[in-house]
Amino acid sequence: MSGRLAGKVAVITGAASGIGRSMARAMVDDGAHVVAVDVDADRLAAVAAELGCEHAVVDITDDAAVRQLLDRERVDILCNNAGILDALTPLADVTDALWDRVMRINLDGPFYACRAVLPKMVEAGGGVILNTCSAAALSGGRAGAAYTASKHALLGITRSIAWYYGDKGIRCNAIAPGAIQTKMHVREAPHTGGFERYGAYFPTMPPHGRAADVARVAAFLVSDDAVYVNGEIVSVDGGWNAF
Repeated sequence: MSGRLAGKVAVITGAASGIGRSMARAMVDDGAHVVAVDVDADRLAAVAAELGCEHAVVDITDDAAVRQLLDRERVDILCNNAGILDALTPLADVTDALWDRVMRINLDGPFYACRAVLPKMVEAGGGVILNTCSAAALSGGRAGAAYTASKHALLGITRSIAWYYGDKGIRCNAIAPGAIQTKMHVREAPHTGGFERYGAYFPTMPPHGRAADVARVAAFLVSDDAVYVNGEIVSVDGGWNAF
């Protein structure tokens, strides 16, 4: 198969829906051998059948399961895309359970995956990691406290990997979607106070983007067309952070 990613193996988490699903589609179309990963077995199987790609049902908060997933002959591209929101919950109302769940999925999961894949990429002489951050990684008012903290931390991991492993042929970048039309935004009712505070800024938000808009940028960043892009966070938010 031809394409910018021909011959590359790309592992994409959170691929059963939303941005992850669109990333998988874009990278399959670009010639990659995609391994779609999610905990939602039924939706994941449907995506794999639709795209004709490999798939694996894995809980990314399970370090041993992540290691087993990435114990492959080669992984050229790792996209840490799986994540959850925190219902716009302000810090004083964040429970231990909410904090732990958001951090486990948004931060620990990518950490486990990066830790597992980096030695393999170093041995192979290179590789690409793309972390899905958020507009919340660039400000304090785009989500609740737990989600915002998790995405700031993920950006820190991104830049640390880029700095430390760049001379080993490894690129690590982050993508920062804004308000995107996915079911992620409607799975639970928002915190009342957080929504009231956040809602005051709705007029500054551009129209919601599409998952495919993010996926096209992701496919570029993991390709050789972006060979000199490392340690960056690329906003795909319709100019939201410009307001």
